[in-house]
Amino acid sequence: MNKLFFCLILILSFSAQAEIVERIVAIVNSELVLESDIRAMQNTLKKPELIDDSLLLGKTADSLKGNRKAQLDYLINERLIESEIKRLNLSVTADRIEQELKDKAKANNISVADLLSAIKGQGIAEKEYRRFLKERIEKQSLMDTEIVSRLRISDDDALGEYLRQNPNSKSSINEFSVAHIFFNPRKGGPQAAYERAQTVIEKLRTGDNFEALAEQYSEDPNFTAGGNLGSFKTGEFLPEIENSIQSLAEGDTTQVVKSKMGYHIVKLLGKKITTDPRFEREKDRIKAVLLEASFKRQLKVWLEGKKDDSFIRINE
Repeated sequence: MNKLFFCLILILSFSAQAEIVERIVAIVNSELVLESDIRAMQNTLKKPELIDDSLLLGKTADSLKGNRKAQLDYLINERLIESEIKRLNLSVTADRIEQELKDKAKANNISVADLLSAIKGQGIAEKEYRRFLKERIEKQSLMDTEIVSRLRISDDDALGEYLRQNPNSKSSINEFSVAHIFFNPRKGGPQAAYERAQTVIEKLRTGDNFEALAEQYSEDPNFTAGGNLGSFKTGEFLPEIENSIQSLAEGDTTQVVKSKMGYHIVKLLGKKITTDPRFEREKDRIKAVLLEASFKRQLKVWLEGKKDDSFIRINE
C-alpha cells in the first residue's frame, strides 16, 4: 500500500475519533466550544465561586445546572469575550497573576502559600484557580475599556433613587443657626418661668439687645455667649423650637416657646438650604448599586452587539 495513502487513512481515522471525543458544539469567530467544555462547565457549577456572575446576565449559577442551553449560552459569551481580549491584546502575563495572588494574600494578612492552601481546601486546584484569576483580570480589563469607562452615575441619579425609596424624604433641608434665652420651670414653677419669659419679651419689644438680655436672664445651665445654641438641621433639634422658627427671617425672634425642658425665646441667627444628611450617608451606596445595575444592562447590550457582529455557529 502506498505509504502516503496509508498515512492519510491514519490521519482521517484519528480525526474521526477526535470528532467523537471532542465534538465541536459551537464556533465563535475563531474560538471553539467543545463537548468537553460543556462537561467542564458542569463541573465548575459545583464550585460557584469560579463562575463569573456578570456573565449570568441576571440569572443564578444554580439556574445553569441541568440546563445545557443556558450553559452553552454562558460559554458562547465567554468565547465572545476571549475573542475581544485577543483582538485588543489584553492578555495578562504569569507575573501579573502572581502579583494578584500576592495582593489577595496581603489583603487577608496571610501568605500566598496559605491562600493557595485555603483555595485547595475548597476543592479548587491551584492551576484551576490561577486560570480563573487570569480570565477574571482579562475580563475586567476588557469591561473597564468597553463598558465601565462609559458609565456615568451622577449625584442627581442617586438622589432620584433615594427619593424613590424614601418618598417622604426631601432632597434638601434647612440648616439653622439659633440662639435662645431659657427660663427654667424648676425655679419657682412653670407659671413663674413663663412670666419671667414674658418680661424679657417686653424688653425685646422696646428694643433691648437680645444678646445682652440672654447674658442677664437666661437660665440655661450650659449657657454660651449670646445664648448661642449653634447650628442644626431639620429633624435634629427640639420640634417645638424648629416649628417656631420655620417662618422667621434672619435676626427675628419668636414669642415664648414651651418645650419639655421649659420656656424659650429663640432668635434665628442664620438659615440656609443644605442636602439631607440622610441622603449624604446613603449616596455612595446608592451610586454603587445603580452603577452595578447599569453595568449589567450595558454588558447585555454589548454582548448582543458582539453576537450580531460575530460569526457564531451552533452544532446542536
